[in-house]
Amino acid sequence: MAESDGQERTEEATPRRLQQAREKGQVARSKELASVSVLVVGAIALMWFGDWLSRSLYTLMGRLFSLSREEIFDLTKLFDIAFGAMGALLWPLIIILFVLFVAAFAGAAGIGGISFSVEAAMPKWSKMNPLSGLKRMVGVQSWVELLKSILKVILVSGAAFYLIDAAQEDLFQLSLDVYPQNIFHALDILLNFVLLISCSLLIVVAIDIPFQIWQHANQLKMTKQEVKDEYKDTEGKPEVKGRIRMLQREAAQRRMMAEVPQADVIVTNPEHFSVALRYKQDIDKAPIVVAKGSDHMALKIREVAREHDIYVIPAPPLARALYHSTELEQAIPDGLFTAVAQVLAYVFQLKQYRKRGGQRPNFKASDLPIPPQYRK
Repeated sequence: MAESDGQERTEEATPRRLQQAREKGQVARSKELASVSVLVVGAIALMWFGDWLSRSLYTLMGRLFSLSREEIFDLTKLFDIAFGAMGALLWPLIIILFVLFVAAFAGAAGIGGISFSVEAAMPKWSKMNPLSGLKRMVGVQSWVELLKSILKVILVSGAAFYLIDAAQEDLFQLSLDVYPQNIFHALDILLNFVLLISCSLLIVVAIDIPFQIWQHANQLKMTKQEVKDEYKDTEGKPEVKGRIRMLQREAAQRRMMAEVPQADVIVTNPEHFSVALRYKQDIDKAPIVVAKGSDHMALKIREVAREHDIYVIPAPPLARALYHSTELEQAIPDGLFTAVAQVLAYVFQLKQYRKRGGQRPNFKASDLPIPPQYRK
């Protein structure tokens, strides 16, 4: 179907398009499924509860046609008798009507699900346009409805003639039965006819359901441009997304830099990497990475560390291993425990040296045990 912009609707509807259509009440529906559900379930309900209903009706009519003269002229007694007799008829009627309601509801929601839309219930002036009505009359939907109607007539008439021919003996037997058995026999035959004829319409339902699903999907198809426009609306323009990511990175960096003063040591590769580690024995089970960065960010971490008198330890192999194998606010890998423990022990010794003096502790970064899988 060509559009005014020359593009064809070749793309399947996106989830957002389907959701918008559902909010507008545009869902796949099969009227045939709803009507046949009511017919079939109604026939079964009459088979199950028909005897109860007929006996209640028989009792009602018998009571109302056997009123005494005194009851007829006493309005109070007359109404009491009428309401009492009708009360017995009420329960089978309620059950049958409830079963029909459930069947109608299930049939209507069978392929489109349950959907309530105020917009779908609002009057649309476009439907009052004679030209639009003429297009609907000669459209594909109208031809399909015509074919379904012809098929229903063929199925119903064919099933009726077949059942009448197959039940000839039972029909002739009715004239030989005595009252009231002939009435009950006739009702049984009639209910079987109704059920079987209704079941024949399931062929129409089996054809209509795939057609309605296909037609609904075809009506919601989109052009390539519509898909692109929707993607831009939902995902955002690339420049906007880039700006958002940049702001998110800046916010994350500010939070990270705010954690640097809590670190116990900064392990660096003096030219490229800096990793800030925190280890509080009463809180942390293992050293925690509170900040890390490369190049300019590594320089900023070292500047903040110096401002807060945090030890900066040059250890290039360990700095590279920590930078590439850790995440912020996470513990260091098990394989680096020994190397980090030696760095923390050296920091502790430096603190003791500053307080008490003595021999300055020695530290060689090249002696740190870095497992081969962590070397970068």
